Amino acid sequence: MRLYTRTGDAGQTSLKGGRVRKDDARVEAYGTIDELNAFVGQAAAALVRSGKLDDMAAQLADIQQELFDCGSDLAFANEPSVYKMGAEPIARLESEIDAYITQAPELARFILPGGSEEAALLHVCRTVCRRAERRCVTLAAEHNVNAHAVTYLNRLSDYFFAAARVANARLGVADVEYVRSANVFRKPKSQ
Repeated sequence: MRLYTRTGDAGQTSLKGGRVRKDDARVEAYGTIDELNAFVGQAAAALVRSGKLDDMAAQLADIQQELFDCGSDLAFANEPSVYKMGAEPIARLESEIDAYITQAPELARFILPGGSEEAALLHVCRTVCRRAERRCVTLAAEHNVNAHAVTYLNRLSDYFFAAARVANARLGVADVEYVRSANVFRKPKSQ
């Protein structure tokens, strides 16, 4: 099998059902998701190396599959009749976020990306995920997109934030507080 086809040499690429310029909003959106997927793979490798975060690494393996689903849902020249990404992975992420919130110290101030290497890599995933979400929102202004894919990316960035905090907590490394931050996260008032 040859890896190169020469069909993209003039700045066009194939989508399911047609060809577009390589800087088309669809290509930009699924390309950013692909970039995110590569960073998720890097983070998963670091989590496994730590020896204390294998459960989180297993979650990242599922997330990588779901990111491929999201990218696939965006790679159509015309709107497909069936999408791969649905509501179930979003609900699972919400459950995992809720569980992680209980495993990290209470948050009072903004934090900086960092602490442990593992948490720093999860924060990289969070920021690239936010960019992927922005690219999908731009795409949605021009074309019909799977709303579940956009929601998934929104929830996924929250997951990466929560996971980064738990990684630091499990590894015994403190989150790095933004020293100029006021106490912005307050407990809800009892009713």
